[in-house]
Amino acid sequence: MDDTAARILRDSKTIAVVGLSRHPAKAAHSVPAAMQAAGFRVLPVNPTADVLLGERVYRSLSDIPDEVDVVNVFRPSPEAAGVAREAVRIGAKALWLQQDIVSPEARAIAEEAGLAYVEDQCMAVVRAINGIRK
Repeated sequence: MDDTAARILRDSKTIAVVGLSRHPAKAAHSVPAAMQAAGFRVLPVNPTADVLLGERVYRSLSDIPDEVDVVNVFRPSPEAAGVAREAVRIGAKALWLQQDIVSPEARAIAEEAGLAYVEDQCMAVVRAINGIRK
């Protein structure tokens, strides 16, 4: 398991989830729910919902008024670079692309701006394997 991934979770409290789904059976809902259950603050980013996981939903990362430690991406790989640019703009400390999401362009954007970067890994699995709770 990537040490960077575990370090990001140990150092983070607030996770903005781009693409958090309203459908509980989807990983884009169950993974953020598991992170929330482990004590992380989850801030949903979704263009169509108002409340998810008991939290106000934001239309974009730039609408979030609070500090964001890590941006977790549940969007297709071609959208990852745009999310990376927005993560840099809001001052996030890390960018995490979920399992099966890979973007060399997002990696370059994040790393050039000094963000820690993870791709193609499930945040909930990394958290569970490392026993990280808040």
